[in-house]
Amino acid sequence: MNRYSALGFKEVVLTGTQLGSYGFDLPGLSLTRLLAQILSETDVPRLRVSSLQPQELLDDLVGLWEDRRLCPHFHLPLQSGSDAVLERMRRRYTSRQYADAVDTVRRALADVSVTADVVAGFPGETDEEFEETLSLCNEIGFADIHVFPYSVRPGTSAAHYDAQVASETKVRRVHALLELAELQTARFRKRQAGKVRPVLWEQGRRSEGSSLWTGLTDNYIKVSCRSGLDLANRITPARLGKYEEGLVYAEAL
Repeated sequence: MNRYSALGFKEVVLTGTQLGSYGFDLPGLSLTRLLAQILSETDVPRLRVSSLQPQELLDDLVGLWEDRRLCPHFHLPLQSGSDAVLERMRRRYTSRQYADAVDTVRRALADVSVTADVVAGFPGETDEEFEETLSLCNEIGFADIHVFPYSVRPGTSAAHYDAQVASETKVRRVHALLELAELQTARFRKRQAGKVRPVLWEQGRRSEGSSLWTGLTDNYIKVSCRSGLDLANRITPARLGKYEEGLVYAEAL
């Protein structure tokens, strides 16, 4: 990691299947210990953790985010807000445990971004169970929701369930979730207006005599700004402004 940092890489994303279970089969290893070691033994400016399960957000892990190099963005797959559906999915948490996990990170970190995955139309999902999902999403208020219609995967137990949800019902539920996601995404970004966040500027293009740069804040907001400076691959503070057409306009400071 230090080698890549020396080559100019400014952000490292830790990713993997069941990332929060890292080290469970190796004595003395855990994601918490790995992150602590990375923070103490590397100098990469930004670290981002890709995805964690809500039951993995223990205090010692969340406490590492006191180091500002760890990006205040948690992607926590929800899948469903219905306990009955979660049980059929064999998820290891309830809707209330999920909401408590979100509360944990929000108490620990100001302006933290919490994003989620939600599946629409899991086998047997009733209208009432889908409404429970909408209700929980409204209660939590995500920075973004990644919406997926359930699709049959051969070899999984869910593929053999008799109560497959009709395609038109799945489409309707996906549209409802996408509308909610768009609303919550806009709401989160508008709340950031006037705040100063570190931005990693990724690319620029010439426009109207200056360069139009796009980048990503530490809390996972895509931003754009005009500047005559070369901002490529730099992290600078930026004051966030208006949100328009999926983009936050900012001023590099």
